[in-house]
Amino acid sequence: MPTREIYLLSPRAFSPETIAVAFAKTSRAPESFRKIASELSDEKSAQFHEKWVVGYGHASVAEHAVLHLAFENVSRIAIESIESNRLASYTEKSTRYQKWGPDDFTIPPELENHPLRGEYVETIRFLFRTYAESLEPVKRLVIERAPRRGNESDEGYDRRIRSQYVDACRFILPAAANANVGMTANARVIENAIRKMLSHPLAEVRQIGETVKDVAKGEVPTLVKYADAVPYLVETMKEFPALPSSKGKGDEWCRLEDYDRDGEKKILAAALYRFGEMAYGDALAHVKALKKNERAQLAESLLKRLGRYDVPVRELEYATYTFDLVMDQGAYAEFKRHRMMTQTPQLLSTRLGYATPRLITEAGFGSRYEAGMKRAEEMFGKLYLFSPQAAQYVVPNGFNRRVLAQFNLREAYAFCQLRSAANAHFSIRRVAQRMYDEMARVHPLLTRFMNLPDEPWKSVEETYFG
Repeated sequence: MPTREIYLLSPRAFSPETIAVAFAKTSRAPESFRKIASELSDEKSAQFHEKWVVGYGHASVAEHAVLHLAFENVSRIAIESIESNRLASYTEKSTRYQKWGPDDFTIPPELENHPLRGEYVETIRFLFRTYAESLEPVKRLVIERAPRRGNESDEGYDRRIRSQYVDACRFILPAAANANVGMTANARVIENAIRKMLSHPLAEVRQIGETVKDVAKGEVPTLVKYADAVPYLVETMKEFPALPSSKGKGDEWCRLEDYDRDGEKKILAAALYRFGEMAYGDALAHVKALKKNERAQLAESLLKRLGRYDVPVRELEYATYTFDLVMDQGAYAEFKRHRMMTQTPQLLSTRLGYATPRLITEAGFGSRYEAGMKRAEEMFGKLYLFSPQAAQYVVPNGFNRRVLAQFNLREAYAFCQLRSAANAHFSIRRVAQRMYDEMARVHPLLTRFMNLPDEPWKSVEETYFG
């Protein structure tokens, strides 16, 4: 019998396009991957892709070509477009652990030779100065409340307290702040990402798209060379009217707008279906006929062994939830990383008010913080009349943003457990805990197995927000 072999086709030895062809050819060629790859050249690989991927639309072949892209000094508002691709991996410069210099920001190309350019730059510099000046007083307060532990090194102590004071001060940073992000994705995803970027309303994003296309062509020239702007995306967004802003009141910042009323029963029926032999309709009828305590026993059998780092079974995907949320932009920066959700964010604006970290006010910096927010709000109003898209650059992290999100219970486990943890930012902890409360209210049997800290969202709000 043939000997089992598992090995890498290394990108050191073969180009990404060649590796993609080697994997594609195995569907009809009996030879080993090594032999197939050794007989290929870049030219032959390009011809294959022209015929099968481009000509016949077998786009899945492109998924075997993987690229690692480095983006440096792009605005955080542009990064939202880069990171909007679901099937890719990202690592981004953190506003929680790093500090920004006075020139670490982007001037949107839309303002080139525009009368508002000078005032925009002055406003951004004012916000960056306010941010820089807030660091020391907030740091002093944190040091008072979190003294050095015995035998703790300077580096270790600085690392421990840095996230605490930087976490609060980052609310002042605007969306124009630059960041770096690393992206790993296959060529199919990258081609689609290029199309979206070239179709984007922001000039900075379109410029990034052109650069990504040029860079990617160096590794997968055939697979991305036809990536262009998509008229469907460009024209569709122009036809939808901008409805007036509606401000939520009180607890309305988190609304469970829709959910599957029979979601728990469907999940339990799907689990019975998986481990049994009956039709799904019969399994669902069986679950519906059970008493409440019997369904609770089934739920316990399904989830009681779930460890902290375990991923729940896929059957939890049969129940979905739709939330209308209002959160500060800093929280949204964490929220958007959960790309298995379906998310629809509205444009950044200053119209929904802003959050104020309690540390800022307790450090005696509240009036300075408010002055920065007011100045940003005034500049936003002027820019909005010219371009609602470009106006986003001046909006600080503290301002609230509305986002619609739909996801299943399996993703809810991933999100709520990760973002309610003690080391998560307090902005997103509040959101995760509140969303958990809403889901637990309607689906108590299956949500109770989530491993969440005993920290009610109202306690987070009272502790960390002024």
